[in-house]
Amino acid sequence: MTPSGGTGMAALAYAPSSACGRGCLPKPGTVPAAPILLQALRLLAIVVALLFGIAVALSQPLLSQRLRARSVRAWFGSLLRASGVRLEVQGTVRPGPVLFAANHVSWLDIPAVLAVTPMRVVAKDDVRRWPVIGLLAARGGTLFIDRRRLRRLPGTVAAIAGALRAGQPVLVFPEGSTRCGRVQGRFYPATFQAAIDAGAAVRPVSLRYRLAGGPPTTAAAFVGDDTLFASVRRVVAARGLVVELEIGAAVQGPDQRRGLADATAAAIAGTTHPSPHLHPHPHPTPATPAPTRSPTRTPGDLGEKVLL
Repeated sequence: MTPSGGTGMAALAYAPSSACGRGCLPKPGTVPAAPILLQALRLLAIVVALLFGIAVALSQPLLSQRLRARSVRAWFGSLLRASGVRLEVQGTVRPGPVLFAANHVSWLDIPAVLAVTPMRVVAKDDVRRWPVIGLLAARGGTLFIDRRRLRRLPGTVAAIAGALRAGQPVLVFPEGSTRCGRVQGRFYPATFQAAIDAGAAVRPVSLRYRLAGGPPTTAAAFVGDDTLFASVRRVVAARGLVVELEIGAAVQGPDQRRGLADATAAAIAGTTHPSPHLHPHPHPTPATPAPTRSPTRTPGDLGEKVLL
């Protein structure tokens, strides 16, 4: 990829697309529904959690490092519980300079990871303007990437490397766009350069969503032209939604960013897509698609949910 600060095709070179859309989401009535009263209580609990999140964000400068970490973990855990989502974790995390690379399915992905351990997150610049979450992200040291100004990408990579050199773990979503969970997109290599520059390990993080005692589900997916509120409503309406978080061992071998990205993607694919319960994707795509865009469209027109 060639950094560019212009518009048109050059500016869209780092705007990955996903074939996932509304057709990937479960049809009404196919996911066991929670009682209406419980759904309403969950929505109310989310609002309360968001309001409490403001206090958590504002208190960060006043707390010790240990208390900051505990408060952030507790808040993200409370957000999952308020949504009616159970978190199951496999693997352990130790403090230190590690680049955690995850597949991207839902707005629940970041709460799931940060409920386990605090770390810095690389997110699109638009997140700054999200209510409450934007404030928490900024106070939590989120590294923002402006995908409309690719000239700034080397600076973002340098900032990630700097955080790693300082001993801080960093979470990235190298697919660049959410998928429904049935398929996995190409892992873009830019952020892996930061791990190489800092001499940091890379560990894969697999995120899977299923129903309690049942098969995988796309109910948590946040894809296509879906709105955040519609996605939240679908999550709180589901009965027994579980997010499985698996933290793998450090990726070994590759010493170039493209090889490191591919090896990490393969490690995650081996844990997220072997299930016989998963049905064929309604819009099949190659494992490493080459994104295409019309020169008349802009990232804002695409309505994609992207966290790089």
